[in-house]
Amino acid sequence: MKSSQMSDALIHQYIINDPLHQLFDAVDAISVQGYDEKRRVIYWNVGSELLYGYSKKEALGKKLEELIIPEPMCDLVVAAHSDWINQGIEIPASEVTLRHKNGHEVNVFSSHVMFTNQYNRQQMYCIDIDLTDVRYAQNQVILKENMLEAVFEAIPDLFFLMKEDGTIVDYHAGNKNNLFISPEQFIGKLMGDILPSEVAKKFRIHIEKALQTEEFSSFEYELTLPHGAAYFEARIRHLPEHNQVITIVRDITEQHKSAEIIRQQAYFDTLTSLPNRFLALDRLSQMLNEAQRKNDKTAVLFLDLDDFKKVNDSLGHEVGDKLLIESAHRLNKVVRQEDTVGRLGGDEFIVLLRSIADDHNALVIAENLLTTFRKPFEIDGRELILTLSIGIAISPENGRCASDLLRNADTAMYQAKALGRNAYSFFTKEMNITMIRRFEIEEQMRSAIEHDEFDVYYQPQFDANNERIIGAEALLRWHNPMLGHITPNEFIPIAENTGLIVPIGRYVIMQALKFLNRWQNIDQRKYTMAINLSPRQFRDVDLLSFIKKFLTQENISAKSLELEITEGVLMTGQSYIEDVLTEIHRLGIKLSMDDFGTGYSSLSYLRQYDFNVLKIDRSFINGITLNKADYDLVKATIAMAHSLGLTVVAEGVEKREQMKLLKELMCDHVQGFYFSKPLPTEELIEFSAHYK
Repeated sequence: MKSSQMSDALIHQYIINDPLHQLFDAVDAISVQGYDEKRRVIYWNVGSELLYGYSKKEALGKKLEELIIPEPMCDLVVAAHSDWINQGIEIPASEVTLRHKNGHEVNVFSSHVMFTNQYNRQQMYCIDIDLTDVRYAQNQVILKENMLEAVFEAIPDLFFLMKEDGTIVDYHAGNKNNLFISPEQFIGKLMGDILPSEVAKKFRIHIEKALQTEEFSSFEYELTLPHGAAYFEARIRHLPEHNQVITIVRDITEQHKSAEIIRQQAYFDTLTSLPNRFLALDRLSQMLNEAQRKNDKTAVLFLDLDDFKKVNDSLGHEVGDKLLIESAHRLNKVVRQEDTVGRLGGDEFIVLLRSIADDHNALVIAENLLTTFRKPFEIDGRELILTLSIGIAISPENGRCASDLLRNADTAMYQAKALGRNAYSFFTKEMNITMIRRFEIEEQMRSAIEHDEFDVYYQPQFDANNERIIGAEALLRWHNPMLGHITPNEFIPIAENTGLIVPIGRYVIMQALKFLNRWQNIDQRKYTMAINLSPRQFRDVDLLSFIKKFLTQENISAKSLELEITEGVLMTGQSYIEDVLTEIHRLGIKLSMDDFGTGYSSLSYLRQYDFNVLKIDRSFINGITLNKADYDLVKATIAMAHSLGLTVVAEGVEKREQMKLLKELMCDHVQGFYFSKPLPTEELIEFSAHYK
């Protein structure tokens, strides 16, 4: 059988309603297509030819997906058609992008109707409205009552025809589940009388508005239906030629839920559900405007969880997340209902205090927050202590805009950290000067190595018994053309926080080992070189390979290098730190614990790791000639270290009396101003010639 004959036969067995087809044929503004159970075209009106570019002859017998369905949508369309045929799952009306014969996109609002003909065959009709000319298409649809009914059946919206006073005279419900009450209860009744008062009020207002204009009046409302809360958009239009009002109601519940999700993500922190930085600052701006009108004060509390990173790194992010969630709960319990708690990110929170009378109100809340956080957190069977550092800025004294207040509260928080943490601090101008200095140092530090601004000085170390020089400790110095001389106590913590300590630390190692090679060759002695390592340097995966490279390059024995670490490095408990320490010991490099006595758990670390050297902090050496407690502590430390096979170095020796006592206590090595301040390379070489 020829293709055209087959198409004719196919069409014949699906023709069920010649008048209906005549109606469709008469309207070319709307595309109507008919498909059989296998999605083959059985009807293709003029509107379809105009919209999609295929003639009726070209389209008949072809499958839907071969004509107008873009390739990415084919599987979905085939599955949806199959589900309607086999399971009765209707295809909802929707806006879709289909394909013209020339490959261009065609945007339409597509509705679908399924019929069973006299041959007990199912055939689907698609009614597509070109959205580029939707008003014209709607006017054409109104011309044909049967066509309008077909479109109504395919659209899930609610339609109400009312008198100008709001009395409902007719309706159509694409989805009767969205009716608030049954038709029998609302036909002939006023729309305002059958709905909840708030919704009824909106209808009355917008019906009146529609009567006064030729445009649609639209609004949204919520109803509680048997299947739950639902959200609708109502569009009301006056038909003055008929003295009637038409209302179209669309279910926008899904769109509303999506919008709520987007709003939640845009304005609220996903972990704690607190307002995020964007929303918190917006609320702060509103509070400041309100305070200015009322001549009130507004306070900003910038909160940071003390040592949260250590807990997060050692116990895992899951425990860290639980701590943050519980922290949010505690913060909300302390503040007033009119205040706002927000999360800025990480372990930083913000508390906004509305309309406070004076600074004391902010102080009271800050103290309550500190007290609340001093109670242990119970997380996964563990009790964890997590304290707060709080910075407080108050408007208008500390700033009149949100960004200034937040920045100044942040500055005050750093001051609270400097006070020892678990504390609060109010912002002052002096703090601001300190933070500006910090930012300037960080900015200049980024190019300091390139501009050759760093110098390595060396403080000689001596054998306490014979006072002969045995080595030196490398100490970094920085002079910047803009900022002048910057002390290590000032720039090292900034370098650590920014990660710049890694390239700076490498610079020190390289310079110190180069000098050690030269020094040993000049004096023909095996001096040692002590170099400090910071916590951040331990996360440099190339640290050890870098050290090994320069030991080899400068022909330095690993035994001549001594790496000094503080207890702070060990307190993080990270496995990679233990791995690095183990490798240092394996290479034969000496390991020294610096600033011994200033921490809380140093003895346990001495047992756990393979230290070679213990350095007693200068604060204890300074006191050995002044009080018995420091003397006894130094004496016990030296005895304990010797029992563990450790060499003891005393730092900060400045007086002969101190030196005399250290000799009596059998201290091994000493360093300090009694012998020499830190010296540049040439001065140290000259100096060491007198102490061979």
